[in-house]
Amino acid sequence: MTGTDHPLGGAATALKYLVLVGGGFVMVFPFVWMMIASLMTAGEIQLRPPVWLPARPQFNNYIELVDSIPIARLYFNSLFTSGIIVFGVLLSSSLAGFAFAKYRFPGREFLFYLILATMMIPFFVTLIPVFFIVRQLGWIDTYQGLVVPGLTSAYGIFLMRQFMITVPDEIIDAARIDGASELSIYWRIVLPLIKPALATLGTFVFIGAWNNFLWPLLVLNSRELMTLPLGINSLRSLYADNTNLLMAGTAVSVLPMLFVFIYLQRYFIQGIALTGLKG
Repeated sequence: MTGTDHPLGGAATALKYLVLVGGGFVMVFPFVWMMIASLMTAGEIQLRPPVWLPARPQFNNYIELVDSIPIARLYFNSLFTSGIIVFGVLLSSSLAGFAFAKYRFPGREFLFYLILATMMIPFFVTLIPVFFIVRQLGWIDTYQGLVVPGLTSAYGIFLMRQFMITVPDEIIDAARIDGASELSIYWRIVLPLIKPALATLGTFVFIGAWNNFLWPLLVLNSRELMTLPLGINSLRSLYADNTNLLMAGTAVSVLPMLFVFIYLQRYFIQGIALTGLKG
């Protein structure tokens, strides 16, 4: 009798799936409740005991949301800044990772571990110095002040380096023998082989940049440059009692992250599974 045929083995498997389903439900329930509550009235949301379905779906909550805040402008600002940050992090991290993984130079290990050490420094420790630098450069209330501090990532360099170590040196040496330049090797050979890592890092960076609230709050002053998290937060002061608008705004802000994760899910899972296999 195999382990799976044994009664205790079957019970253990059933318990495992029960725990996984229960954990999945706990994580998904707030999101489902948010989507349902975005179609409720403010009174229905505040009822105790709570009601789980609206008596009549209030699709006009989204219409009121558009009338309350410049949602199109907020979306553009968030997509524009998040896209630049993702591109910058992927470019800088992949270039640095390529250098650390495939080149030997004095101080390589020390410099790499020094970069890793910066991951242990809390963001709030560097917040004031970075803000001071941005202010001295005259970048307050500008796009560059919003995106430039986020164009590099120590974690991104680590992730790229770990993946690029797994790229066989023989492929790179063969390309060099054929006369390919180092930039051509990086662009045409190495990057296509690390698509899972790029998708994984891109997903993390996009979600972080899209949800970033504190840094835009410090740097931005004008309503024209406001990102979506700041716009949704403004509903709290303007329409404190209209929790239905808050739910609708939150639902709208979550959709891009959901689409990005679904689109890159295959590469994302593969990237998580392969990270750190070598090196």
